[in-house]
Amino acid sequence: MDLILAVSGLDAYYGRAHILQGVGFGMARGEVLALMGRNGAGKSTTIKAVMGLVPPARGEVRFEGSRIDGRQPFEIARLGIGYVPEERRIFSELTVMENLAVGQRPPREGVPHWTAEKLFALFPNLGRMRDRAGGAMSGGEQQMLTIARTLMGNPRLLLLDEPSEGLAPVIVEEMAKTILALKDEGLSILLSEQNLHFAGAVADRVAIIEKGAIRFTGTMAALTANEAIRRQYLSV
Repeated sequence: MDLILAVSGLDAYYGRAHILQGVGFGMARGEVLALMGRNGAGKSTTIKAVMGLVPPARGEVRFEGSRIDGRQPFEIARLGIGYVPEERRIFSELTVMENLAVGQRPPREGVPHWTAEKLFALFPNLGRMRDRAGGAMSGGEQQMLTIARTLMGNPRLLLLDEPSEGLAPVIVEEMAKTILALKDEGLSILLSEQNLHFAGAVADRVAIIEKGAIRFTGTMAALTANEAIRRQYLSV
C-alpha cells in the first residue's frame, strides 16, 4: 500500500488529561478514510495532532514517508496538508474572493491546481456570491467557503474535522457529493465524523476511536456488516 499518511503510537494530552493513547493507522494515497467515534472519543484531537495543533507527547506522524510530528502547523501546511476545522473560521469581513485569495499557494507537482473558477464549478453557490462578505453567509455556505479556501493551497492531503456537523440534510448531501468529487480529482481525505450514513456515502475505510485508542479499522463495507462493532462504539 502506498501510504500518504502513517500514524503510530500517538499519545497526546490536554494538561494532565491523557486524550490520545497509542493511536495508530495508515492511509493510502487517494483514499477517503473516516475517523469515527462518539463525542469526546479523540477524533478532533487526532486530526489536530496530525496538523501539529496539538503537540504529540509520543509517537510518530509520517506524511509521504517523512516525519512531521514536532513541526509547526504552518510548516505542515506548506508540505501539502490542508486543514478544515470544525469551527470553520472564515474571515467574516472579507468577501468570498478575498477569502480564497488568502489561501492561495503556488501549484504543486502531481496534485490538482485549484483556481477560483475551478472551485466555483465545484461550489456553484459560492460562484453566485463572489462579493459577499463571509459573515453574511449561512453556516453551510461558510463550510463550503472554508473547504474552498483550503483547496486554494493545492493540498495533497485534506483533513476535514466534522464536515457534516450542524448542517441541514440537503447541505450534508451536497457535502458528500463534494468529497466524492475531490476524491475523483485524486485528493486524499481524512475526515472525522459521527454521522454513519454520511461516512458510509464517502469513505473507503474507517478507523473507530474510543477513549483515545483505535478499536477497529477496516473497510466501510466491513463496518456496515458488523452490527456488534457499530453498537459498541458508535451508538449513542
